[in-house]
Amino acid sequence: MQAYEFNTVVRDGLIHIPEQLFDKQLSNVRVILLADSVKKFSEPRENKFTAMRLKTRGFTFNREEIHER
Repeated sequence: MQAYEFNTVVRDGLIHIPEQLFDKQLSNVRVILLADSVKKFSEPRENKFTAMRLKTRGFTFNREEIHER
């Protein structure tokens, strides 16, 4: 096992590997995080999915038309 040490910034939960290591045959790696500081987010994370309601009263469903597509 080879060890490579580098400093990077975590952005959106992603750790970027420096270009100097691109030519190495890295397939299976073990990552150990040593954080200099930990920041707490002051604002809540944005929900990517929201609930949605459809009013279907009076709408007729035709199974044959649905499966035609």
